[in-house]
Amino acid sequence: MEDFRQTYLRLCEERGVEPQESVMAKLQECRASRLDVSGLSLSADTCTLLARAFQKDTRFSEASLSDCMLGDEGAKVFLTGLFYNTTLKVLNLKGNNLKSAGAEVLGKLLARNNTLTRLVLDWNALGVWDEAFPIFCEGLGSNSGLTHLDLRNNQINHRGMSALAQTLKRNSSLKVLDLRWNNIGLLGGRCLLEALQSNHNVEQLELAGNNIPSDTLKALEHIVGRNTDRQSTLRESHSRTQVLTKEILNLKQEKGRQFQNLMVTIDRQREEMGQSSRCTSIHISQLQEALNERKSAVKSLTAKWQMTEAALALSEQKNHSLAELIARLKVDKEQHTEARSREKKKEHEDSVSREGKLLREIQNLTDANVQLKNKVEEVERKCKSQQHQLFELKQELTNSTAELKLKLAQAEDRLEIEKRRFKQGLEDMDHLRQREVEHVHRHLEDSEKALQERIFKLEGQRIQLEEDLSKAKAALVAERSQAEEQLSKACAQARQEEHEHVLSLEEKLRSVRSSLQEVQLHFSQQKQMISEQQAKNSQLTIETDGLRRRIEELRQELSGKDQEKVAEVSRVRLELQEQIGHLEAERIAQGGLKEKISALEREIKVLSSNHREALLDKDGEMSSLLEKLRLKEAEIKRMRDDEAQRATYLQNAILTYVQGSPLAHYGSPKK
Repeated sequence: MEDFRQTYLRLCEERGVEPQESVMAKLQECRASRLDVSGLSLSADTCTLLARAFQKDTRFSEASLSDCMLGDEGAKVFLTGLFYNTTLKVLNLKGNNLKSAGAEVLGKLLARNNTLTRLVLDWNALGVWDEAFPIFCEGLGSNSGLTHLDLRNNQINHRGMSALAQTLKRNSSLKVLDLRWNNIGLLGGRCLLEALQSNHNVEQLELAGNNIPSDTLKALEHIVGRNTDRQSTLRESHSRTQVLTKEILNLKQEKGRQFQNLMVTIDRQREEMGQSSRCTSIHISQLQEALNERKSAVKSLTAKWQMTEAALALSEQKNHSLAELIARLKVDKEQHTEARSREKKKEHEDSVSREGKLLREIQNLTDANVQLKNKVEEVERKCKSQQHQLFELKQELTNSTAELKLKLAQAEDRLEIEKRRFKQGLEDMDHLRQREVEHVHRHLEDSEKALQERIFKLEGQRIQLEEDLSKAKAALVAERSQAEEQLSKACAQARQEEHEHVLSLEEKLRSVRSSLQEVQLHFSQQKQMISEQQAKNSQLTIETDGLRRRIEELRQELSGKDQEKVAEVSRVRLELQEQIGHLEAERIAQGGLKEKISALEREIKVLSSNHREALLDKDGEMSSLLEKLRLKEAEIKRMRDDEAQRATYLQNAILTYVQGSPLAHYGSPKK
């Protein structure tokens, strides 16, 4: 208050006006936010100073200038200074003899100032002037802040009431109107009744002492009562709307947090799926390396088998040539007896050297057989290690699947609990949410679209990963086919080398054939060596047959393209059977060695059965391992399908939750 008084004094000094003592005393008595100079006679200069003080100091929210005898001139000066005041809310101008100029300036004030909420104008003469009062009514019609208007004892007649009624049709803020002790009459009452038919904001109307008929008064009271009920309902609705808005905002925030938690859970599950897929790819690469190693082992076994076939063919050729030589030696035995006796010593040395060579060849074949057995044992160890790795991989995938199922069940339970709680909390207030629910529904649709787009992106990434996996499989198949082609080329090259080696051996046999004519004395020793060689050849044939079956099954399980190899193996088997038949015929011809050969055959059969059983066991282990590998791949595929199905279920659960939430069900309020 000291500031306002100082401002007033400074303005008085600037204008050279002596301040009124009564005004200074009133200013000293005024409260912090209320200026009360009622009952003082204020001059025009004092009104001007007060208006300028109100412009400079904006602390007052209430001003009372009742019974100050302002007149039109003082009111005009004072009210003009309040045109742009933004703090004054209550203005009391009771009993100031305001007339036409006062009505005009009040209209201009109401047209420009929307801060005033209460205006007291009783005991003035505003309604006397038919030209000025409509200007006041026009300013009141354009005002949107005034709620209380007191026009008691202003001599308002039916013409002024008609202008005020037109204003009430346009005004939407006035709630309390006091028109007591005027001269409204029947016509003014009807105009007011017609105006209030379209105005639903006036809650309190005072009309005593206006000569209005009782039926019109009752109609006006009914309309005002209706407006009062309407406004109370609107206020209650507004308060409830605010409460619901706050609750909806809280629900939106909570749902946003839940959505973020859900997205975090989805991201975590996607990371876990990525880790699982990476682990699976690592295990697949390890299995691929094991398959490559096995392929190299098969290649080495194939090369050794070809070498064994070459040696077997050479032995058969030798046997055939020796049989021919024996026939010729029987014919020429008598003719070359003396030549054999002379060269006996030399032939003995040659036979000893040949026997050593044959023994060395047999030793080499034995070493090759031992190496093949070592390879078989190494393959068995690798199969066991791969089986152990597959078991560990299956265990890890089972654990990850159980964890994902548990997390999905927890998320669904949490979503169901939240859904029931939301429904229970919103069942009693759904008829007041139309606008807010529509807004929230649009927001949920946007979030649903964003979630669908994100799910589509995740589906695209999954499809891209599946395409990459199919490309990798295609590349693996291409590499496998390339390896098969290389293997076929190596087989062709080995056959060519075998053919060249056979040609060279035939050349050597021709030279041996010329020298064998001179070795009839050692026929018995050669026969024994032939029988031993036949036994060795039969054993090698059995081992070769087992190795061939092994190679055939491995190639069938790895590539599925074993038809040519089966045909080749069957052809070789027929040739070997024919050769074995020849050898059996020759063995029958050798009567003296029958028992020994039968004993050797029994031994060979025992060894063959043992070797065959061992090979069958290994083949069974290999087939079971490959079956487990196929089952593991099927399980990996099934797990991926399950993960995609879970993602689809989760998406459907989210969509069902969003579409089945109370906000979606109650899109329009109940009437």
